[in-house]
Parts: sequence; structure tokens; C-alpha cells
Amino acid sequence: MKSKKAIGAMWILALLPVVLVLVCLPGLPERVPTHWNLDGTVTYSSRAALWILAGISPAVAALFQFLPRLDPKRRNYEKFQGWYDGMGVLLALFLLLCMVITLSESLHPGRISVSRAIGLAIGVLFLVIGNMMGKVKSNWFMGFRTPWALSDPDVWNKTQRMGGRVIFIAGLSCFPLSLLAPEKVFLGIFLLILFGGVALTYVMSWKWYREKRAS
Repeated sequence: MKSKKAIGAMWILALLPVVLVLVCLPGLPERVPTHWNLDGTVTYSSRAALWILAGISPAVAALFQFLPRLDPKRRNYEKFQGWYDGMGVLLALFLLLCMVITLSESLHPGRISVSRAIGLAIGVLFLVIGNMMGKVKSNWFMGFRTPWALSDPDVWNKTQRMGGRVIFIAGLSCFPLSLLAPEKVFLGIFLLILFGGVALTYVMSWKWYREKRAS
């Protein structure tokens, strides 16, 4: 990441889960919810588990900031730097939302429909990622890194555009499904759209590569 504002915003958002756990810790019960099953049951863990959850955000932020330095194709990041910086901020915001929901349910169980709230958040996240994918240039850490896409820039661009549409459609489906469908139906349809689209993207990436080699 090169934008100082984006780096600052990402790290502020990434560290907020740690701050929230620290502030809320005295009022939390000894056992807190850490996992919600599709059948409505909740898995509880000790309060110490919250520190692990809170630590995910700064760990992701660190990876997001430093992985490009390890990428042999690091110069390509400059071609989509703005999108990359924005994605780091968005991921930190998503993880912060997950922590807020966890703490809210720890202090006031049942106040939030967790599956629907997370479903809507994933929808927003996927809409942004899907819109971004077509801008991502060849690299080893982001995008649909099929062997055929990594071997040819034209195939890479086509693969990312198609993959972006798949992610966008999957994200769009989250809104009606998370609001109207039972949790199991929502997850089943969402995964069918996502994995079916991803599989088709890989097939098309191979097809475009074969066509270009044959021409």
C-alpha cells in the first residue's frame, strides 16, 4: 500500500477490535459467543478467544501492506494501487463489523440476527470486490490466479473480468437471500452461485488460453 491516508485508515480500523475488546472486557460474561450455526445454535468460548478474533484484523492489515513487497510482479500493483488500498480499508472495516456484532451478542444476546447481518455485510464486500476484479493486473496474491491467466496478460484480463462478474452476482444475491430466505437456503444458493461461477471462470480461462495458443 502506498497511500498514507489509506494505510492510516486501515490500521485504525484494524486496531479498533483490540480496543473494543479491552474496553468491553470488564462487562463481558465468562463465556462469549464465537460461532453461530445454521440451525440457530451458538458455540461459546472463554473470553480469551476474543483476543484471538481481535488479532486477526491487525494480522490481515500487516499482510495486506507487506505482501506486495514479496511479489515478483510488484510493479503491477501500481496499475491498480487505488483499488488495492481501498480493499485493505474495506476488509478492515468488515472485520471490525464482525467484532462489533460478536461483542453486541456477548453483552445483549439475541439483539441482532447474526446470520442476516453478516450476510448483508458479505454482500457489500463482494459487490466491491467484484467491481474491482477487472482492474487487478497480473500478480501472485490477488485475483483468479489460474495457470493460464498467469501465462498470458490477455487471458488474465478476461479471467478477472469474468471472475469479477461472478463475485458481484454472488454479492448481489446476498441481499434478498439474507433478508428473505432461511439461513440454510441462503447459504446453499449463495455457495452454488459462487462456486459454480468460479468453476466456470476456471474453465473459460483455460479455453481462452487454448484459443490464443491455437491462433
